[in-house]
Amino acid sequence: MKRAGGFGLEAIVLGLVLLFIAAFAYTASTGVHEWSGADSQAEGVISDLSGGAYEPWYQSIYEPPSGEIESLLFALQASVGSLIIGYFLGYYRAMARAKAASAAAERDGKQDA
Repeated sequence: MKRAGGFGLEAIVLGLVLLFIAAFAYTASTGVHEWSGADSQAEGVISDLSGGAYEPWYQSIYEPPSGEIESLLFALQASVGSLIIGYFLGYYRAMARAKAASAAAERDGKQDA
């Protein structure tokens, strides 16, 4: 059932996708870009502020042999985190539905009596 006079969810999603494509095309076509993470950007700012005298407090426990493996480990970490969050959201949603169904069954049982 569609609302009269309103935009549907499909139109909003289509607009967002088109906006993303336009922003990506503009960014990709305007010069050379170096994509780096926040860690390297923060390191550069700290180095500028301290005049290059900053020494890190610790060294990494494990240094991946390549950037691809580092990206793989990051993606794996993100997917495991997403699975955990999704599990608990689904669990609590199912519990809320079960509670609502139980309350409805109890209410219907009282009406019959």
